[in-house]
Amino acid sequence: MDLSNIRVVLVRPTHPGNVGAAARAMKNMGLRQYCLVSPSGFQHAEAHARAAGADDVLDGARVFASLEQALAGSRLVVGTSARPRSIVWPSLDPRAAAAKIVEESLQGEVALVFGAERTGLTNEQLDHCHYTVSIPADPEFSSLNLACAVQVMAYEIWCAASQFVPSVSPVSMESGPGTRLASSEELERFYAHLEEVLVQIRFLDPANPRKLMRRLMRLFNRSRPDDNEINILRGILTAVQQSQRGIFDKTRRESQN
Repeated sequence: MDLSNIRVVLVRPTHPGNVGAAARAMKNMGLRQYCLVSPSGFQHAEAHARAAGADDVLDGARVFASLEQALAGSRLVVGTSARPRSIVWPSLDPRAAAAKIVEESLQGEVALVFGAERTGLTNEQLDHCHYTVSIPADPEFSSLNLACAVQVMAYEIWCAASQFVPSVSPVSMESGPGTRLASSEELERFYAHLEEVLVQIRFLDPANPRKLMRRLMRLFNRSRPDDNEINILRGILTAVQQSQRGIFDKTRRESQN
């Protein structure tokens, strides 16, 4: 099965050896699309030594300044996380996550995201994810080495692809004929527009946001809107802004009379 639509994204990796070992893990399991966000010295000799024959994957890695850029065009984003969060994201176990990744890769680009060695993915980085996945381990020592985590998930993806039987037709995976799920960039633009309007109508206080936007982003990430639905939602937001401007203009005219 073609796995070319699946990208592995490492966010701010700090150890060249992990970057090289992750490239080897990817090549072992048929993955080639490698993305690095602000890596530290990934072309270091240690990276090539640990790649051990996967230099083509390592040399072909695309480097980005931000996670948003690395996720551009992705219809599904799965982030790895080993620690509990105050706001719970929709989560999958590794096997279910791999099956989801493989199935959705039939329709377009998907991304599997790993955080930095010391901190993992931050809440802000998880905001871009539709699901989280945690690799089960001893609760007393549950944090895996970055390259090992990539190996485990790459293996699960390989197994899922080897055993894959489509459960739905490619068309029925979408909302309907001629539609597609909103991309990562479209969702980011919608979230920025939504936050702008919520501030304008004084529903959101920027000085005391109380995780409101994070909860709303989690809601829409979970619902997986298509491009038509995003256009409708942004049209509603624009109408609200126009209405607000009309009220402001009317109030200003009345105050001048």
